[in-house]
Amino acid sequence: MFARSFQFNTFRNAFSPRKPRHPLLRVAIGVLGVAVLCVLVFVSVFLGAAMIAAGLLFKLIKQRGKPVARDARVVDGEFRVVRKPAIPLSR
Repeated sequence: MFARSFQFNTFRNAFSPRKPRHPLLRVAIGVLGVAVLCVLVFVSVFLGAAMIAAGLLFKLIKQRGKPVARDARVVDGEFRVVRKPAIPLSR
């Protein structure tokens, strides 16, 4: 008798989502789901744009006060001298 009083199927079904039987309620829940999805996408796009804008603003503030080359032909950079390879390349 104990095996019939506690079944795992009832426990598993307690946490499974069920679709409502009424057709208008199904449509309303579907529209609500699409609306939640649109809000999440909308928020994530603006959050991403805000992160990019903050990064660009931080980069501009960080470069503030550094000298800028006025001549278009001048390339500013850091260079490192590389030695010749110890083993010559075969041809």
